[in-house]
Amino acid sequence: MTSDQSRSVRHRGREAALQLLYQWEVGSEGVTRSDEFSEGFWDSHPAPTCRKFATELVKGTTEHLVTIDPLLESTATNWRLDRMALIDRLIMRMAMYELIYTDTPKAVIIDEALELAKTFSGDEAVAFINGILDGACQRLEHDAGSAKQQPVEG
Repeated sequence: MTSDQSRSVRHRGREAALQLLYQWEVGSEGVTRSDEFSEGFWDSHPAPTCRKFATELVKGTTEHLVTIDPLLESTATNWRLDRMALIDRLIMRMAMYELIYTDTPKAVIIDEALELAKTFSGDEAVAFINGILDGACQRLEHDAGSAKQQPVEG
């Protein structure tokens, strides 16, 4: 598989993951039924090449909301998560999962999040999501730098 094909599979995987997260959130089914949601989705949207990646994104995002949501809220000055557009919130949650828990390059994750916003949200959302993700990245880098500088007690 070429680099372009791999990128395309991962992009389609992110699109599918966003759709699954949307179903999960709107359906109010919660994590306990996400497997059933997922099976129904894949039955009507067969995509074997991106299924594994999409499933990993959904599972990782939903399992790490206790870490992701506070970071997003603290970065989004004067915005509560429940007041953000649902699609925008889901795009940012998924991107934060990738930023924190995967080794995908930061620039790729943010670019993909902005592409998802262009496709599934609106022009204003692109700038909003870019600002929040950039701020969250800066906070993560600052926190990582601070942790490295802490003296080790021994």
